[in-house]
Amino acid sequence: MQQIPEGSTGGVATAGRVPPVTGGVPAGLAGLRRDGLRLPWALLVAVAGGLALAAAFPPAGFWPLAAAGPALLVIALHRRGRRASFLVGLVFGIAFFVPLLSWLVNVAWYAWAALAVAEALIFGLLAVGQRLLLGLPGWPLAVAAWWVAAEALRSRWPYAFPWGRLAMSQAGAPTAGWAAIGGPPLLSFLVALTGAMLAWLILGRGAGRRRLVLAAAATAATAGVALAGTLLPVDGAGTGQRTATVAAVQGDVPHARSLPGLLRASTVTENHAAATRALAAQVASGTRPAPDLVIWPENSTDLDPGEYPAIYATIARAVAAIDRPVLVGALLENPLRNTGQLWLPGRGPVQIYVKRQLVPFGEYIPFRSLLAHVTPLVNLQPVNFTAGHRAVVFHQGAIRLGDVICYEVGFDGLVRSEVTAGANLLAVQSNDATFEVDGQSGESTQQVAMARIQAITSDRAIVYASTTGESAIIAPDGAVLARTGMWQRAVLDRPVPLRTGLTLADRLAGWPEAVLTALAVLALGWAIALAVVRARRGGASGTT
Repeated sequence: MQQIPEGSTGGVATAGRVPPVTGGVPAGLAGLRRDGLRLPWALLVAVAGGLALAAAFPPAGFWPLAAAGPALLVIALHRRGRRASFLVGLVFGIAFFVPLLSWLVNVAWYAWAALAVAEALIFGLLAVGQRLLLGLPGWPLAVAAWWVAAEALRSRWPYAFPWGRLAMSQAGAPTAGWAAIGGPPLLSFLVALTGAMLAWLILGRGAGRRRLVLAAAATAATAGVALAGTLLPVDGAGTGQRTATVAAVQGDVPHARSLPGLLRASTVTENHAAATRALAAQVASGTRPAPDLVIWPENSTDLDPGEYPAIYATIARAVAAIDRPVLVGALLENPLRNTGQLWLPGRGPVQIYVKRQLVPFGEYIPFRSLLAHVTPLVNLQPVNFTAGHRAVVFHQGAIRLGDVICYEVGFDGLVRSEVTAGANLLAVQSNDATFEVDGQSGESTQQVAMARIQAITSDRAIVYASTTGESAIIAPDGAVLARTGMWQRAVLDRPVPLRTGLTLADRLAGWPEAVLTALAVLALGWAIALAVVRARRGGASGTT
């Protein structure tokens, strides 16, 4: 009888045979190191990993779980075959994306299900690659690079969707400072590396005291480096720096369950105008400081002021009352564009920024001609928005304002382009009403967390203005200086620093992501080559 060496699967697909129950340990867990978990146990671990990772993001926001997710995925993939690895990755992806994107239920349950399942399918396919990496020496480094490469791919293909990047769960964590060194990709790498090292420690149990001590020390060192982000001298605070007082106006919208109710455009515009006039009255009475700049959110007017004189007059009166520049979120027609429109007292709109990264299935329909043969739902957005193509910096006194609109805050290159174009202050205009009808706060709180990481990355203050909340004023170190509740009219104002220097992350631009992605691709190529060599050797030995 042929004997199978310890640690080998004997060529059998690695759903995995394991020893019986030993010492009270469940049979599925007893063979963890040698043969991997039984497939049912592996799937349970994958579910736990996906749920843990989802809980690392707002609204739960328990950031240490961002490392637990990758660790549990490695354990679930350990000694799996290709098909089982895809299934593990798919289950992990569903457990992660379904709760992470639960706020999409306010649009439609099928939109929530379709996006979560699509992202989980992509994740499942990529998980097969991670499984191959587990056979390499030094595989924790390869796995951490895999997370960066997977996030880079999901942010670009098959449609741009950057939600759920590990870095964006770390806004309130000691690790966040690393974003100023290598941007969110480096931060994701360090979080994933911590998780991979933890998995290495767990999988190495029973391998001998010396190896166990080495693995524990390496895991502790990796975690220590990641947590040292709070000690990095990345904040450019200095004496004599310029400041400006900024105000974010959250006018609120009708709390309706139907899209027509939410999109009562004239009501929304009047709400923001009324809140601005109230701010002007407080400034005149001396109870609030006069702002240097006022930010209205995305979609604060859904009617083109150039086409609707009443809307133009409403905005103009509010701008005249506060007597300061106001950045208005406006939909403009011919062609249809989502814009930030700068208004000046007595002059009206003088400059616009056009949103560059449009929302798939919201502002444009990917694969429209193909999907039109499958579903009439493409008619819900009959005309694609026209995207902008350049960064715009609004110059007002000492302020150099860079604007990104809602979804764009998740794209590092877009935010960085405003900074490198000369912005010393950033605005994020957002409209979260559609996603909060039933009380979910995930979409808004997740975007604020992204804004906090982008503030750290570029060492810039960010004014995050939302129609319904939460709105926030964020310091360059990512601290939230002021924030609103949700579904309420509110105005925030704070003095913020106007920074002009570039962080190392902005100087390096996309290189950290490119290098780490290349590392993952090279490691995968190496793993595939080793697998081919082993298969040929196995075939050769089988013929002798």
